[in-house]
Amino acid sequence: MSDDTQSAVATEDDAPLALPGDGVREAVVDDLRNRIGDALIDSHIVPNDDLTVRVSTESWAATGAALKAAGFTFFSWLSAIDWMPSPYGKGEDDPTVEKEPIDMTIKQGVCGGDTRFQVLARLTDLNRHVGITIKADVDDDTPVVDSWTGSFAGANWHERECHEMFGIGFNNHPDLRNMYLPTDFEGHPLRKDFPLLARMVKPWPGIVDVEPMPEKAEEIADEPLPVTDEAGRIDPVATEELTGEPPSDPDLTMADAAATGDEATEVGAADAGADSEHSDAGSDDADAAADADADADDTPESSEPAATHDDAPESAADPLDVAEGASTADADPQEEAGS
Repeated sequence: MSDDTQSAVATEDDAPLALPGDGVREAVVDDLRNRIGDALIDSHIVPNDDLTVRVSTESWAATGAALKAAGFTFFSWLSAIDWMPSPYGKGEDDPTVEKEPIDMTIKQGVCGGDTRFQVLARLTDLNRHVGITIKADVDDDTPVVDSWTGSFAGANWHERECHEMFGIGFNNHPDLRNMYLPTDFEGHPLRKDFPLLARMVKPWPGIVDVEPMPEKAEEIADEPLPVTDEAGRIDPVATEELTGEPPSDPDLTMADAAATGDEATEVGAADAGADSEHSDAGSDDADAAADADADADDTPESSEPAATHDDAPESAADPLDVAEGASTADADPQEEAGS
């Protein structure tokens, strides 16, 4: 084999493989272009996965109707997005820490865009098992688009929520009222420039109590505890002899020092055990005193024991005997004489 032939074979082997095609989604794009023409601005296909198209603002409602006629009859959702970075930073940022300058460049994502706000909707063709995301720019000065309720009744509540949270209007919507907020509420909470005052006052709860990373926790656990005297106070001299370093805070008690280490020294452990036994003994004495007081409160004021059935006098008659005596006393004296 000549050098030229070998070079040609190597070139063919090294050539990059062509990306797999997606005839179904490509056909959807072609069909939509035939239906709405130049109103289809851009499209993005992820082969065998997903499809996104961007259309003009004026053709927003017409695109929904065209796709429904093309077989996309299942309405999934409709919403909006504010592409402007938040001037307040991220919600999880600590407000007490000085922030770096924020890049306020607007980037519209897949298929691009020319405005800060965009509306998006998702439809599905249940027969071909294909979904499509449609997006369109919303004018920054007049944020209004046409309603999809003429084609999809389910878009009603989605457009109401979008209007309430982003401040985007929908022409020909039958009842564009708030769903969550009071009618006189000012502002639109999902806009990036809407201030979340709670996060400006205090940090996000998740960053308040942060546990150390495992490796840091191991370092803390391996640190020896300081040596304490009989009174539980840290002994600076003995601690420096044991650890090689003086205690960071000699005024700490053993309980405070134990919070930063793993094992106590012999002196510290003995002190901790003695304190525990003393505490338990004191607790037991207090419980015994409380029980004695409770018993004293339950004792009757009279010193005489309460009478019982066994203490009854022997002369007490049995109820049956009393009944028989009564019947005998009531008998006629003549009958007794006759008998």
